[in-house]
Formats: sequence, C-alpha cells, structure tokens
Amino acid sequence: MKEVCVIGAGLAGCEAAWQLARRGIRVQLVEMKPEKMTPAHHSENFAELVCSNSLRSNELTNAVGLLKEEMRQLGSLIMESADRTQVPAGGALAVDRNAFSLYITEKIRNEENICIRSFEAGSIPDGEVIVATGPLSSDAISEKIREICPGDDLHFYDAVAPLISFESIDMESAFFASRYGKGTADYINCPLTKEEYSAFVNELISAKEAPVHGFEDASVFEGCMPVEVMARRGIDTLRFGPMKPVGLIDPRKNHEEYAVVQLRKDNREGTVYNMVGFQTHLTWGEQKRVFSMIPALRDAEFLRYGVMHRNTYLNSPMLLDRYYRLRSDTRIAFAGQITGVEGYVESAASGLLAGIEKAAEILGLEHADFPQETAIGSLSLYVSSGCIGDFQPTNINFGIISPLGYKVRGKRNKNAALSERSLERIREIRNKELFKL
Repeated sequence: MKEVCVIGAGLAGCEAAWQLARRGIRVQLVEMKPEKMTPAHHSENFAELVCSNSLRSNELTNAVGLLKEEMRQLGSLIMESADRTQVPAGGALAVDRNAFSLYITEKIRNEENICIRSFEAGSIPDGEVIVATGPLSSDAISEKIREICPGDDLHFYDAVAPLISFESIDMESAFFASRYGKGTADYINCPLTKEEYSAFVNELISAKEAPVHGFEDASVFEGCMPVEVMARRGIDTLRFGPMKPVGLIDPRKNHEEYAVVQLRKDNREGTVYNMVGFQTHLTWGEQKRVFSMIPALRDAEFLRYGVMHRNTYLNSPMLLDRYYRLRSDTRIAFAGQITGVEGYVESAASGLLAGIEKAAEILGLEHADFPQETAIGSLSLYVSSGCIGDFQPTNINFGIISPLGYKVRGKRNKNAALSERSLERIREIRNKELFKL
C-alpha cells in the first residue's frame, strides 16, 4: 500500500492526513510535540490554536465564511471540530480552543490509517511527503527546507494576545454587546474616555518590549500587528483598529464611547476571555501595568500573556504549483502557513487541498482541480502563481476569486452571488470519483 509522510500535526497537517486516510491511504504523521515544544505552544494536543480562538466570520457574504462552507462540504475534520466546539461570538465562529484541539487529536489517534510518530523531523524522507511544519518550523527542519528551496526562504514575526480571567473583569466598567447589535451580545466591551485613551496610548508607546532577535516593525505581517506597533503609527490608529467604538452602544448610557477594548470568550464555559486584536510583544510586567490602565481591567488576572514568535514561509509563487507541490520535486508538497496562506482557516484549507490532490496522484484518479471561482482554488492559485511583486502572506478575500462577469448592485449582493457560484462548483467537484471513496 502506498504511504504518505505528513510532517507536522497542526491544522494543515491534521487536515491533510485526514483527507488521505479517509481515502484509504496510509499516513505516517510526524509531530515533535510533546518531545519538543515551542514558546508559543502550551498543549500536547494536535491542531493547537496559538493565537486567537476565532476562525473569523461565518457568513457567506464574507470570503472566509465561504471558505469554511466549502470545507464543510468537502468533509473537513477541522470544520467538523470547530462546529462541535464553538462558543458564542456573534457572526463569527469562535471555539473552545482546548476542546477544539482535543476533538481533532482523538479523531486522528483513532483513525486506523494514520500512524503517529512523536519526534522532531530533521530531514525530509524519501517517498511522498507533505510538509506542514507551520510558521513555527523547528531549526532542524527549516534548514532542510532551505536546502531544497535555496535563496527563497523568507520569514516574518507575529504576536499573540493575552487571555484574562472573566471573574477578574470589572463589569461595572464594561458591558456586553456585539457591534451594531448583530447577533447576540457575546463580546465584553471595555470603554475608555478620551483622557483615559490618550494616557493609555502614551504608556503603550513607551512600554518596554521583550527582546526578539531580529525583530523589526516592518517585518510583522499586517494581519497580526502587535498593538504597540499600531500605537506608534499615530494617536488615533487604535481607535480605527482594535479599539474602534463604532457600532457599540453602552445600553446604560445609550451612546458610543470614545474607544473600546473588546474581549471574546476563549472557552465554552466563558471563564476565559481573549483581548481581541491585542497581539503584543511587551514584557509580561509591562503588559500587566499598561493593560491594567483599561478601567474594566484594572484588577485583571492575566491567564496568559502575549508573546512574539517567529513565522516562516516560502516564496511560494516561485516554488509551488496549484497543488502546493514543489515544482522541482513534485513528490514533496507543502501545506499551512509555511506556504504563505495566512489564518487558521486558510491553513487548514491548504492542508485539505494538498491531501486531496496527493490522494488523486497516488490512486491514479482525476485531480479535483479546484478552480479560481472557488475560495479553496483561488487561494492555491494565488499563492502558487497569482502574486505580482514581492510575495506576502495572504488571507482569503473575494479579490482573488474570479469575477462574476456581470454587474450586481451592492457589495453584499455581489459577494452572495460569488459564494453561490463557488458552492455550485464545489458540488460539481464532489461528483468526481475522488469524492466517492
């Protein structure tokens, strides 16, 4: 029986392994945890969410909402887990991070076609391989990747947000609401007056940062920008970013506040909350000091402080094809953030595609060939060849999906039409033999 080695049991690696195994292909899943952990990892389980617990919008008029629905229709393990472990988050899909990872870990461990091997991969083996070592690739495997991709290895840095105990939040200084009253009131909103906001930003700008070797503001991906870096861009930057008050009405005062910090549930029980958009690499002591200036968080108990970690990704348009395979050696495919897709859902989607297309090769079946009219296909096509200029990590967006070819009035209506067409293409693809196994 043909076998595939999948290196890395993150979101992409688990999804790739699952798609292969459910088609009867044996998988050797290599994962260095728990033998070796990175500074950003806290759990021994697979598919650990090291940053936010949100998988972003769940609506079909949003590109990531469409991507999730495509994955659901294609039997995604990651989406199955997310739907079963979700916590209230308005129009977004957020999950209990521990339950989410545990569900995936148990599914993978109980799959008879997957053999788990716990060690740090120091080489890329012979035979069929999917490298899904993620943005936290160890030095050993990173060196081997550089050897097969000479001169094209890139890296950037991002940060994760603190977690706070719910019982330590001063709810006399906060209120529950969702922006524009959309959905249920799932977010805790911590308002600041103009004076409180100005004092907070001034302290944030001058706060001491933890040393991160090689870190520069310019090398941080915009989608995960540390809050202190944003603050240095101008006094009002945070008010138009993670502290935006627009659409948040304090029911006790019936008006919008000057600035608001939002907290989102991080577990199903609601005992832990995440500071939305507050990725940071301040020292832990400075995080406690500065973030406690937010009135509702003056006595906050920080269950996890924000940390910086290295992200590594390939110059994929020069290196990979539409199946995320290395053009110079197609037995090797990549999946996850190392390919330059950005975000939990995008990473899992790349693993899904890599696993499905690798299975097609091995079984001698017609490739799925996801077209640019689908979110899954547009992402792989953009990463492999669609970027113009310097390649940077990308989230899924409607801009990289093929246009409709006709006018639709209103952005939401146009996005809805794009999603309807995309899901029709997915239904057509599911008629291929590859999806009847």
